[in-house]
Amino acid sequence: MKYALRCVLVAVAGVIAIFNFGPRLDGIVTFAQEVKTMPEVITLGKDAKLGQVVFSHASHNNGTYTLAGGPIACTRCHHTAQPAADAVKNPLHKTIWPADRTTTLTMDLFKKDSAAAGVAACRDCHARTGDTPKLITAIPQIKSETSGDMLAINNQQAFHRTCTGCHVEAKKEKADSKAPTAAQCTMCHKKAAA
Repeated sequence: MKYALRCVLVAVAGVIAIFNFGPRLDGIVTFAQEVKTMPEVITLGKDAKLGQVVFSHASHNNGTYTLAGGPIACTRCHHTAQPAADAVKNPLHKTIWPADRTTTLTMDLFKKDSAAAGVAACRDCHARTGDTPKLITAIPQIKSETSGDMLAINNQQAFHRTCTGCHVEAKKEKADSKAPTAAQCTMCHKKAAA
């Protein structure tokens, strides 16, 4: 009897809450459905021995930094955010997400509908060693260029390979580019002040 009474009281309280707070709940739903904004700055490698990297997302995608004479394409880093026919053009980046993707991530697509843009975070596939990725069953692997062994492209490998590859390309295009080379680690990695 006490259990039934509690159930009725909870149900009545729920109905009262809906009538009294309904407009406020609609506001919460509307807020949750608003377009996300792209982060201007992303902190990478928070636990890195050389210090974290404060990555200026805005400078890398608004035309401040360029490759091939134009802004850096979103898919340069977010390589899964393109149809399979485009992804296979870069042999190391054959993976797409979701698998039936038909659009290529661009700033316009993201601004139009951030949810439909399908942006995956790097760690969703390139997890830390020992962790399981969120979107795929295992950390991606490639054949090592030097040893021929299979190499897991965890988050650290993915960041270093992507960043260094882009910086090398920028230096080739523009010799006076300030893009750091692979030997200039502390241009990106900064230890926190003690």
